[in-house]
Amino acid sequence: MCIVAIAPAAVALPTDPAYWARAVFDPRSAPRWVQVLFAVRQLAVRLVGIPPGDTAMFDVAEVVGDEAVIRADDVHLDFRCGVGIDAQARLLRVTTAVRLKGWRGRLYFVPVSVLHGPVTRAMATNAVRRTVAAGD
Repeated sequence: MCIVAIAPAAVALPTDPAYWARAVFDPRSAPRWVQVLFAVRQLAVRLVGIPPGDTAMFDVAEVVGDEAVIRADDVHLDFRCGVGIDAQARLLRVTTAVRLKGWRGRLYFVPVSVLHGPVTRAMATNAVRRTVAAGD
């Protein structure tokens, strides 16, 4: 499954893609409803033998050109994310791709597939809002 989320801004934005990857995955960019879902996820995954998530899994692995790349491989799925900024168009782009592994991955992704897009868009939008409000 792949998701692309675009978050526009009315003002000029910082151009460092690693900055944006950190901003998008900063827990403060998650709306309250997403924070609640993450807490439920941390409890539910243990029931099927998936280790609870760690925020370090969203650390930037490398910057390639104008995109920060995040890689996280786990027992149930492989996650890739590219975060880039189009400064001229004032757009933040978050692209995610997930490869499921076995029955755990398929089971895990049943509810996640419905929520993945809205969660990604909400976090990207909030990252832009927080950055604009802070004047970074």
